[in-house]
Amino acid sequence: MRMSDLIEEFIKDLFEENEAIEIQRNELAEQFNCVPSQINYVISTRFKPSQGYYVESRRGGGGHITIKKVNNTKADYIMHIINNIGEEITSNDVDIVLSDFLTYEIISPKEAKLLKVATSDNVLQLSKEIKDKVRARIFKNMLLNLN
Repeated sequence: MRMSDLIEEFIKDLFEENEAIEIQRNELAEQFNCVPSQINYVISTRFKPSQGYYVESRRGGGGHITIKKVNNTKADYIMHIINNIGEEITSNDVDIVLSDFLTYEIISPKEAKLLKVATSDNVLQLSKEIKDKVRARIFKNMLLNLN
């Protein structure tokens, strides 16, 4: 596993007992023998609102990072994701959302596969300027019709 994956798994394991966690960036970096910016990278890419998390950062001597998990019904969770996707989404971001959906059993593996295939670069053979916009529209519309 990559360092980022290990850090992500460690943080997600903390959520098994709490809906909100508080971590010290420097202490976590020390624990994983990495630079603090690696912790920032993991948090900013894998704990976004579009993935069901709210992150609050406090700087200074007693600084910490608070991550809260957004717990809603399946429909609420899907609408939360749809509302946070914006006008564009990359193939990588679709993969991250689908991974989270599978982890939290929001969708079935078959639904995830269909969503991934329909939004893949193989299907969207378009110019770079519009590909992520079209992908976002397809992905949102498919999510709206999952219920």
